Amino acid sequence: MGCSPIADVPCLPELIRLKYLTEVNRWTALDDVALLGAYPDPARSLLWRELLHAHGVRDIASMVFKDRFGCWGFLDLYRYHQDFTRAEASYLAHLTAPVTTALRRSQAETFVVRPSDAPRPGPLVLLLSPDLRVLGQTLETHAYLSLLVPPEHGRPPVPASAYNVAAQLLAVEARVDANPPRSRVHLADGLWLTLRAARIGDAAPLDRRDIAVTIEETSPTERLAVFTRAFALSPREGDLLGHLAKGGDSHTVARQMFLSEHTVQDHLKSIFAKTSTHNRRTLLTRALGA
Repeated sequence: MGCSPIADVPCLPELIRLKYLTEVNRWTALDDVALLGAYPDPARSLLWRELLHAHGVRDIASMVFKDRFGCWGFLDLYRYHQDFTRAEASYLAHLTAPVTTALRRSQAETFVVRPSDAPRPGPLVLLLSPDLRVLGQTLETHAYLSLLVPPEHGRPPVPASAYNVAAQLLAVEARVDANPPRSRVHLADGLWLTLRAARIGDAAPLDRRDIAVTIEETSPTERLAVFTRAFALSPREGDLLGHLAKGGDSHTVARQMFLSEHTVQDHLKSIFAKTSTHNRRTLLTRALGA
């Protein structure tokens, strides 16, 4: 439901809030596809009961795109007037593997060598109300959010990723999910940002405190973790890349990993092939963003 490139959803913050608070068919517990219509009691879905049902949605097909390297996205398809069929669910399940691979590869392609004079963003802050309404933001925040999602006239440039981390904070507080309220997103030209959400103030009850979403450049360590998974590196290859990022040469890395230098070179050749790089300098520049 996206176009131009913003989805026309007037209730987007509320939809995201309910999506994260809903335990039924939550993407973090799915393997491929699940149908709300096949659930014993669809009304247990907070998202459907409090929002989508009023808009005439009859069924929801929830998909998750994940592999052994990580979760790369999720998708909800809404249907009016009738339920999804088992045959349709089977067809959607057949699509999850190739779409997952494509999503992972698209993330890998964002790791390009950044210009040496590229500006580095300072800490950016967005202030949201407990129900995820935008209350304020720093001046520089507006500029960076406009790059993430070009705003339409009269709309604040707030990407879904900012709402997502705030909604995940609510999910953690409600004990729906234990993952931290943090998100990493590519901005442009190899620059990755990390978004985090936290309550501010202590005068009001926890659920009535405002939410601060901080946005800053992703650290080299976090970049390296995403880079390793996006390029489908093996555990050994990931360990090797981590040692190289700390400045180790082949001899030192071989000793630290209890491998021969010949084996280290074999792993390094495999990493070069998977990442389309030809030397350590380019590999580390792409992986670390510096």
